[in-house]
Amino acid sequence: MKKIIFSALIFIGIVLLVPTLLVTTGGSALEEFNEELPVVGNTNKNLDDVEVKKESSNSIEHIEQVAVFRAGTEVIENVPLEEYIVGVVGSEMPASYEIEALKAQALTARTYLIRQLLEGGDLNLPEGADVTDTELHQVFQNEVELEEAWGGDFDWKISRIRQAVYETEGQVITYEGEPITATFFSTSNGYTENSEEYWENEIPYLRSVESPWDTESPRYKDEREFTIDEVETLLQVTIHDKDIGEISSRTTGGRVAELIIDGHTFSGREIREALELDSSDFTWEIKGDKVVVETRGWGHGVGMSQFGADGMAREGYSYEDIINYYYKGVTIEEAESVLVHHKHTDKPV
Repeated sequence: MKKIIFSALIFIGIVLLVPTLLVTTGGSALEEFNEELPVVGNTNKNLDDVEVKKESSNSIEHIEQVAVFRAGTEVIENVPLEEYIVGVVGSEMPASYEIEALKAQALTARTYLIRQLLEGGDLNLPEGADVTDTELHQVFQNEVELEEAWGGDFDWKISRIRQAVYETEGQVITYEGEPITATFFSTSNGYTENSEEYWENEIPYLRSVESPWDTESPRYKDEREFTIDEVETLLQVTIHDKDIGEISSRTTGGRVAELIIDGHTFSGREIREALELDSSDFTWEIKGDKVVVETRGWGHGVGMSQFGADGMAREGYSYEDIINYYYKGVTIEEAESVLVHHKHTDKPV
């Protein structure tokens, strides 16, 4: 792993971040960090006191510890693998969600980690780290931090998270024998998105599916107002005679594919990112001197909807059902068998 300075590359990492999130969540994977779980500080060993791990290799057979770079304190914390998954699930999904949904989240977290370790060579990482604790990889808080965040609710919340993680211990999601890019997000607009309609790459298991449970989410709809000047500045266009432009096409999942304004063509993703909207499924209109934007859903829309996973679990579906619904043609396997396979084949992800 090349020696780099993490802080100097964090912006580049965000710009170049692709659907490996997710986590994304991004998301990194994880981008859908739940607002009820604020990230808090951590005091751990200094880098000089930490045993530096060498670059992860696809010849790994067993993984016991995860070297997590704590962005807030710039130290590396070595965490047992399943405890790391507890810290990710506790940070990425509300503990009040159904156990089967939490189990599905545990599989996405573990799968992301194994894929990250097998790929190696991540330029967004300082030397000695496997992952960061941010949305560049997966949001992570240790149990001390979770207790601080949850207060009096800590005992029942951590009990549910541990149950979900340890009842799926060692399991990962694969496609044709390889750990998948297990992207997820908070809430859909009623449908998930094909990967190539948000990012560039067509990924066979990230296909658009209906997700009707999401319409009950408190994050299903949002409305924001901008001044006309703000929109012009953010999009670098001129709005003539209050003409806000035309949505010329939508994606399979119903999000904005292309929009033309002032002779400029934008993707829905570009508008979402420029205006910091919840979703790329939006409508807008000018009312007086304001641009009013209504969005449906929260997140990029690719992969597993967390609210949809909870909805499926409430209807009696298992975590296996949830995984196989949101990720098409995949298999749930033991991580050790995937790692042993790579040890003997030296096959890149």
